[in-house]
Amino acid sequence: MSETKNYSADSIQALEGMEHVRKRPSMYIGDVGLRGLHHLVYEVVDNSIDEAMAGHCDRIDVEMLEGDGIRVADNGRGIPVDMHAKEGVSALQVVMTKIGAGGKFDKDSYKVSGGLHGVGVSVVNALSRQLKATVYRDGKIYQQEYQRGVSEYPVKEVGEEDKRGTTVEFFPDPEIFHEMEFNYETLSKRMRELSFLNKGITMTIIDRRSVDEKGEHPQEIFKSERGLAEFVEYLDGNRERLISNVISMETVNGEVPVEVAMIYNTSFSENLFAYVNNINTHEGGTHLAGFRRGLTNTLKKYAEESGMLSKLKFEISGDDFREGLTAVISVKVQEPQFEGQTKTKLGNREVTAPVSQAVSEMLTNYLEENPSDARAIVQKVILAATARHAARKAREMVQRKNVLTGGGLPGKLSDCSDRDPHNCEVYLVEGDSAGGTAKQGRDRFFQAILPLRGKILNVEKAMPHRIFDNEEIKNIYTALGVRIGTEEDSKALDISKLRYHKVIIMCDADVDGSHIQTLIMTFFFRHMKELVENGHLYIATPPLYLLKKGKTERYAWSEKERETIMAELKGTTDAAVGLQRYKGLGEMNAEQLWDTTMNPSNRTLRRVSIDSAVEADRIFSMLMGDEVPPRRDFIERNAKYAKIDA
Repeated sequence: MSETKNYSADSIQALEGMEHVRKRPSMYIGDVGLRGLHHLVYEVVDNSIDEAMAGHCDRIDVEMLEGDGIRVADNGRGIPVDMHAKEGVSALQVVMTKIGAGGKFDKDSYKVSGGLHGVGVSVVNALSRQLKATVYRDGKIYQQEYQRGVSEYPVKEVGEEDKRGTTVEFFPDPEIFHEMEFNYETLSKRMRELSFLNKGITMTIIDRRSVDEKGEHPQEIFKSERGLAEFVEYLDGNRERLISNVISMETVNGEVPVEVAMIYNTSFSENLFAYVNNINTHEGGTHLAGFRRGLTNTLKKYAEESGMLSKLKFEISGDDFREGLTAVISVKVQEPQFEGQTKTKLGNREVTAPVSQAVSEMLTNYLEENPSDARAIVQKVILAATARHAARKAREMVQRKNVLTGGGLPGKLSDCSDRDPHNCEVYLVEGDSAGGTAKQGRDRFFQAILPLRGKILNVEKAMPHRIFDNEEIKNIYTALGVRIGTEEDSKALDISKLRYHKVIIMCDADVDGSHIQTLIMTFFFRHMKELVENGHLYIATPPLYLLKKGKTERYAWSEKERETIMAELKGTTDAAVGLQRYKGLGEMNAEQLWDTTMNPSNRTLRRVSIDSAVEADRIFSMLMGDEVPPRRDFIERNAKYAKIDA
C-alpha cells in the first residue's frame, strides 16, 4: 500500500491576495468564460464611473486593442501616487496590487460606488498577463507596469502633461480564461446603458481590431442629457405609446437618491428594469418592491376616485397596473446588500419606503396634470384585468390534469422512458414530417419529441387569454409540466416539476425555420423566462449541407465550412463532387438526423442565455411587435450578414 500523507497544519494552504484571485478567479468575477472576460472591463470602467458619480469625471473612453487587450481612460482626478504610509509604497501600487484597497471604502472620497462585487482593478491586474497604469495628476505623468499582478518596477514619473485622469491598459491572461476575444456589441451595450444611468457623461468605444468598408474603426459615442427618460424612450422605441410623455423624476429621499422613468404602451407585456449603483438587479429586490407598491397604491386610488371601476365585477390586482408598462428604476445605495443565487437581488430594507414615496408623488402629480393620459392608463388597467380574468380560466383548463400522472400529456408528445428530469430532454420540432423523422432517430430512453404544427402564435401581439387558448402553446405547457400563476403573482412560473432539463428547439435551416425559432424564443422569453435564466433552453444546429465524393460523406454547418470541405475533397482521387442542401429536417433520414443533430457525442447545442435583459426586450419587441419601421431599419442595417436562400 502507498504511504498515506499526514494531514497536519502544514497541509493547510493560506492563499492571500493576488495568489488567491488567480487560484479561484470565479469567486471574484463569476466565471472564466466570456462573461468573466467582459467583467474585467466593467470593473475598470466602474472605477471611472465612481469618479463621475463623485463629480470629478465626465468622459470615459474604451478602446479594444489588437492582441485581446483593452484600454480604459478617464478624465477624473487620477489615482493618488504619493507614498502610502501603512504599505510603504505608492498609493497607485496599493490600489493595483492589494485586494480590497481603494477609495471606495472611504465615504468621504466616494458616497456610493458602482460594481456588483466591488472587487476593484486589483483583481483585473491579477488576472491579466500584462497591465499598465498611467496617471495624469498635478501636471505630471506617472506609470507602473505589472505581469500577472506583480509590479515590474516602482511607480515612476515619465513626463509632464497638463491634463488629469487615469488610463488602464490590460491584456487578460490566457492561463486563466477559456475564451479571449472581447465582443464589441457586448461592451457597446454596457457603455450605452451606463450613459443613460449617468447622464451628462460621454462614453466612447472604439474597436481598433478591425476596419469597415470606409477603412474606419467601428466606434460609437454615447451621451444622455435626460438620463432615464431617454433610456425608456430607447427601450420603447419599437412599441406604440399609450400616453404622450415619459413620466420621470429624480429625488433624494433620506440618504437614497432615486431616479425613475416610465411610460405605458399598447402591448401586453410588463418591462421593469431596476438598477442599484449602475448594476442591473434582474432578480429585483426592495427597490422594485417599493416601485410596485407606490405605483399600485397611487393608480388604484386614482381609478377608484374617478369612478371608472364601478362596473367592474372582479378585483384588480397589482399585475393589471403594470401591463404595457416600461419603467427603469435607479437607486444609489452606500452599502448595498445583495441576495439571491446570482447576488443581483437588493436586500436593503431602508430603500423600499423612499422609492415608494417618490413614485407616489411623481404619479399623483402627473395624473392630476394630465387627465387624458390618466384616463387612458385606467382604461388599459381595466382591459388588463378583464383579460387576466379570462386568461385565468384558460390557464386552469391547461393545468386541470396533473401532468405527472401522464393523463394530461398532449397526444402528439412521444415521451422518453427515463423519469429523472436531469437526464431527460425534449425536442420542440417544426412540423409533423420532421417530428416523425426525429421520433425514429432519437434515443427513446432520454429523448422526447413534441412536434409543433406550423408557426406558433406570436405572443408579442396576443392578449394573455389568446395565448392559453392556442393549442401548440397549451401542448408546450402540459408537456413541460410547469405551472403558471400564484395568488401573489399571476405571471409567476413554477418550474420545480419541470419534466425535462433540456428543452431543445429544432427547426429547419431556412428562413421559415428561423422565423419559427424566433416565435418560439419570443414565447419563452415573455412567458417562461425562468427556464431561460436557469439554462434549460437550447437550439439544435442541423447541418446546412451534405457533401459527397465517392464513399466519402462530410457535413457542413456554414458556408465557410462548405468551401473548406469542397476544397479538401477536390484533392482526393474518388469519383466526381455531390452537394445536397438541407432545407428541411425532413430531408434527412432518421440516421442522418441522429448523427448530426441529436447524438450527444456529435451534436452542437446552443444554450439560450440572457446576457442583457434590456437588449433582449428591445430586440424581441422590434422583431415581433407591430411597429414596422424599426424592423425594416434593423433588416437593412444587418442585410450584409444575410444570405438569399436559393
